[in-house]
Amino acid sequence: MQHIAESELIINKRGAIYHLDLRPEELAHNIITVGDPDRVAAVSKYFDHIETKTQHREFVTHTGVIGGKRISVVSTGIGTDNIDIVLNELDALVNVDFETRSIKKDLTSLSIIRIGTAGSLQSAIPIDSFVVSTHGLGIDNLLNFYRHEQNEEEKQLLHSFVTSTQLHNRFSYPYINSASASLIKHFVEGYHHGITVTCPGFYGPQGRILRLGLSNPALIDRLTQFSFGNYQIANFEMETAGIYGLGKVLGHHCLSISAIVANRISKQFSKDGDALVDNLIKKTLGIISGF
Repeated sequence: MQHIAESELIINKRGAIYHLDLRPEELAHNIITVGDPDRVAAVSKYFDHIETKTQHREFVTHTGVIGGKRISVVSTGIGTDNIDIVLNELDALVNVDFETRSIKKDLTSLSIIRIGTAGSLQSAIPIDSFVVSTHGLGIDNLLNFYRHEQNEEEKQLLHSFVTSTQLHNRFSYPYINSASASLIKHFVEGYHHGITVTCPGFYGPQGRILRLGLSNPALIDRLTQFSFGNYQIANFEMETAGIYGLGKVLGHHCLSISAIVANRISKQFSKDGDALVDNLIKKTLGIISGF
């Protein structure tokens, strides 16, 4: 039985994991993640009742019940650096014995659904629509710090992607993982589907120019034009690939759903992003409660 050192798994005085400030019994096995801490309450207001509320830094968690289904909604903050914290700590809460500091013999698989916002990279995916990510393609480097494997199709897709986008040499090598088949089947009608690219920033990494020039000024055009078989890049944001990648290697079921607030091709931005996200929250909760 391998003991996990105190410096590696930090448990606070109330027996909760450090960043999320959650004890194992405070986490449901059905989880919604949101980037914005204020969005947690925007989800939990639809719960039939709320059991617990916790907050530490940008990590806010509400656990409750809707339609007989126990759900936790957790804010991650922005970026895959925060996803690294959240996914590892969610996994530890169900798969590590906090008393013995050892990995449990019988592992638990969580269902994790991200509700977020994103920018469309296709003219056919307009603002105020929803995208379900068939794959998370990371150009952020997170998963390269972990042992992971790509299947042959993924390797070929990545090779084609790197050749097409010229994201090599000065950039980290991309990685890709697919959505959970058991979750995505529930989110078909009323959604666009496609690859989501996860970027390590909002401005330069997503092709925005303010005062600084870009080292890859053709990136957006190359992302939009990229295709591999039936696959096309639908949108980009800053968390999905990290969730899919860590979720896969940890054995969890993950899905990312994005409200499209911007279209980078038409240069349009949603007039009421809050209402759009609220519609996505209600639609997602209705589906989850019916699993």
